[in-house]
Amino acid sequence: MFETGERPYRLARRQAFGSRTVVTVGAVRIGGPEPVIIGGPCSVESREQIRESAHAVKAAGAHLLRGGAFKPRTSPYHFQGLGIEGLQLLAAAGEEVDLPVITEVMEPGEVETVAHFADILQIGSRNMHNTPLLQAAARNSRQRPILLKRGFAATIDEWLCAAEYILVAGNPNVILCERGVRGFDARYTRNLLDLACVPLLHELTHLPIVVDPSHGTGQRLLIPTMARAAVACGADGLMIEMHPCPDTALSDAAQALDAQTFAVLCREVRSLYITLQRLQEEVLCTSH
Repeated sequence: MFETGERPYRLARRQAFGSRTVVTVGAVRIGGPEPVIIGGPCSVESREQIRESAHAVKAAGAHLLRGGAFKPRTSPYHFQGLGIEGLQLLAAAGEEVDLPVITEVMEPGEVETVAHFADILQIGSRNMHNTPLLQAAARNSRQRPILLKRGFAATIDEWLCAAEYILVAGNPNVILCERGVRGFDARYTRNLLDLACVPLLHELTHLPIVVDPSHGTGQRLLIPTMARAAVACGADGLMIEMHPCPDTALSDAAQALDAQTFAVLCREVRSLYITLQRLQEEVLCTSH
């Protein structure tokens, strides 16, 4: 057991609840017994692109469809998303294939609009410290769950304190998402994916933990390996970028998987989970 001591968060603490939180979205249970897979493009680019993505995500057996309508970009000259039109296209694609959808909200004033179209609100790495946005998202009238990405330079305590703002505001349905922290070797990896935080967070908090190996590595070659590693260390789910034509993606092309690779990875994740469960049962039987 990790030494927790006095922590600057109360409601997020594991000791505050008798069991771990399971966030339910339709038939999907995040934090339940099986890892959940969220797939789709970084950005909604067109009706055909998001429809094709949605059908590929569904065919692969993934559980939720992702796609950005409002895109925070480092350069103001890069694609910023389709805005409201993107939300409408994402919602329509999700409904067509019967998948819940998740998308990012960037401003307090956009919360109700995004909540009207999305089943889960995502707060991105840049906005983890944006307390007005955290509070507004928590108080959305539809009580949508919130996926909170770790800030790219945030400590574990800072991340959990951000989650605390949401919990204090009255929304218990918070999902943590590890997406890597800023490192010093950007030539090879976009970020440093901190998988050690997964078992640590299971000790510190009752909230479910999803890992994003796409942003965590920035290299499509590394995503399958790190996705499997995330499941092996206990992640409750994965968030993976998939694009019908990755090389032509308007954002994050280098870290997007094609539909075939995504489908193979989904099968590998399910197989790995079953194998890990079997091994765990064998260890328990042996110990008794």
